[in-house]
Amino acid sequence: MYRSTVHLVLLLIATSSYFLVSTHANKQPQLAGNGRATSCLPRERDALLAFKQGITNDTINLLASWRRGQDCCQWTGVTCSSKNGHVIKLDLNRTYHDPALVGQISPSLLSLEYLEYLDLSTNLLEGPNGTVPEFLGSMKNLRYLDLSYIPFSGRVPPQLGKLSNLRYLDISWMQNTYSTDISWLSRLHFLEYIDMSNTNLSTIVDFPLVANMCPTLQQIALINCSLPSADQSLTRINLTKLVDLDLSRNYFGHSIASSWFWNVTSIKSLDLVSTYLHGPFPDALGRMVSLQRLSFNNNGNGATMTVDLKDLCELEVLWLDGSLSSGNITELVEKLPQCSSKFFFLGSSGNNMTGVLPNMMQHFTGLKFLYLFNNSISGAIPPMLWNFTSLDSLYLGQNKLSGRVPLLPKRLNILDVSMNFLSGQLPLGFRAPNLEILIMSSNYIMGQVPASICESEKMYFMDLSNNFFEGELPHCSRMSNLYSLLLSNNSFSGEFPSWLQSFKSMTFLDLSWNKFCGVLPSWIGELVNLLFLQLSYNNFYGDIPVNITNLRQLQYLNLAANNISGLVPLLLPKLTGMTHKHPVDSIEDIYNVFGSDDEQLFLSIVMKHEELKYGVKGIVDMVGIDLSLNHLTGEIPDEITSFDRVSNLNLSWNHFVGKIPEKIGSMKSMESIDLSRNNLSGEIPQSLSDLTYLSYLDLSYNNLSGTIPSGRQLDTLYTENPSIYDGNKGLCGPPLQRNCLGDNALKHDGQHESEKDSNSLFFYFGLCSGFAVGLWVVLCVLLSF
Repeated sequence: MYRSTVHLVLLLIATSSYFLVSTHANKQPQLAGNGRATSCLPRERDALLAFKQGITNDTINLLASWRRGQDCCQWTGVTCSSKNGHVIKLDLNRTYHDPALVGQISPSLLSLEYLEYLDLSTNLLEGPNGTVPEFLGSMKNLRYLDLSYIPFSGRVPPQLGKLSNLRYLDISWMQNTYSTDISWLSRLHFLEYIDMSNTNLSTIVDFPLVANMCPTLQQIALINCSLPSADQSLTRINLTKLVDLDLSRNYFGHSIASSWFWNVTSIKSLDLVSTYLHGPFPDALGRMVSLQRLSFNNNGNGATMTVDLKDLCELEVLWLDGSLSSGNITELVEKLPQCSSKFFFLGSSGNNMTGVLPNMMQHFTGLKFLYLFNNSISGAIPPMLWNFTSLDSLYLGQNKLSGRVPLLPKRLNILDVSMNFLSGQLPLGFRAPNLEILIMSSNYIMGQVPASICESEKMYFMDLSNNFFEGELPHCSRMSNLYSLLLSNNSFSGEFPSWLQSFKSMTFLDLSWNKFCGVLPSWIGELVNLLFLQLSYNNFYGDIPVNITNLRQLQYLNLAANNISGLVPLLLPKLTGMTHKHPVDSIEDIYNVFGSDDEQLFLSIVMKHEELKYGVKGIVDMVGIDLSLNHLTGEIPDEITSFDRVSNLNLSWNHFVGKIPEKIGSMKSMESIDLSRNNLSGEIPQSLSDLTYLSYLDLSYNNLSGTIPSGRQLDTLYTENPSIYDGNKGLCGPPLQRNCLGDNALKHDGQHESEKDSNSLFFYFGLCSGFAVGLWVVLCVLLSF
């Protein structure tokens, strides 16, 4: 999925909340009183204390006020009637927090005969047998019952059908519950809200018929229930009050038009996410004049939208991502209602759409979210977007757009135009004061980045990689929230940007494949939240700053292909982000921005002699060091072997001397090691054979000697790449064809060589002596004349 996943999810939650809160606020049961009695009844106080006894662990002391001798009407979560003192409400939900209560739901609650409201959701109250208590069906006065997110399993008790006064029932998202007969729902004649999401209803084929017997129903949520089909028809529609229907994540796999709900014209919110309905939408959709939101995304691109929606004047959200087989963006826009300014969200990403963005979109003056990424939309971005004063998020990435990037709407928060054919320079007035995310990667944009971009003081993610930008970066010190700056594969020049010194929140910094120069600043160690630092393929020189070891959370360091010299800093163990001992909390920030399922390619890494592209999922697990193609000297620090999270180590093409660290085998996560083209000597450590995940190894062109360690993994690596030991004349033994001699043979050969050397020395000494004596005789003869 794309990096905007989280924004789509948040939008869905926000719009869902609108319908849920507005309806729920009106549909919560009216309690018998809204004040507190001066004291509660002893029998009901004892019932509550008995309930407390069933709690084995109260993690936050939620029930600390529940003490004998105290007025139970003043206890946390307890509400009593101001008229008669009876307990009418027990609200102990932990919806927005971790579970507080562990234990079981005590039958003592049956003594609360006047209880109308019971919410125990999101607690661990499944008890020893783990099933939903059947006795709850005997609490006849209940109007509101919420047991959601309690990890119950087993059958949903049909005894709940005895709660004849029930208006609100939520038994969703339990651990492993099921129901083979839901006819009991038809006996709840006042039921307005039902949520059974994540309950196995795979054998239920009559749900529409049962629901149609509850004319008071206003909201139905059956998400991920394994419902086999929605291919039913209702001869008479009794669900005239139904406004919210969510059947998402049930694999129906039949024609859209055959579904039972199209004639329920009261529906305002219809959610059919991941239901895999296919074919053309029925004409009945165009008559659902109350419809405010249609969420039909992630449905396998099997549907077509040919229906005219112009009469849906209440429509606010149309979400079709990953569901249409094809279409033309102009034709789709022409089908949308223009009779109201309420329409604020259009999502049609990943739908094989063609055509150009129409100028008529200016009619949608209330449009806030436009998601059209991953299509084949061509042409220029209409300049009229500047007039969209309400536009918040614009996702046009992965299309075929061309031309220049226009001026931005002033209210814009997110702009993604990546992976298009946009060219030319950015306008000098390229600014949006509310801009938070800017993604323009993989285009043909050239020239300098205008200084006006720095006016976006709320910016926290900026990706300008893979373009033709040049010159120095503008001084954007006011972007104090910036934590991701990706500028790789351009022609930026100048020294390391000095204005980054105060950016303590910086997490991703990628300046690779540019023309930056100068020494690395000593203050780089002050960017303490850095996870990924890529400065490769530039013209940096000088030593690696010692205080780079202050980057405790750093998990990927790439300084390859510069002119860096000197020694590797010795305080490497401080980089605990590369070890399993120090979990990196900042990884959660990645998910918060992009979503854990996002596969947008936003960072590239050279590993195993090839460039690998990573999205959010992959980059979270990528831990490595690449210092290759520099002028580093000295020995490889032994401390480097403490980095047991590192999967990629590349120190090739340097001037390292000494031995390979003996404990290199303790780097258990290692997948790729390249130490080639250095001056390493000594034997290859036997521990290298302990690296079971190792899939790439290159030790070529060093001065290594001795027997090559044996091991199935190393043997496999040699078979796949026989050059891994080339250029080391002292190496011997399998898999090489160079035999190693035993110790005695070596000693004997050594003595033989020693004797040979002595005889040679004696011979040459005698020869030189004879020559000297002869020369002296000749000189004497000559002098005698």
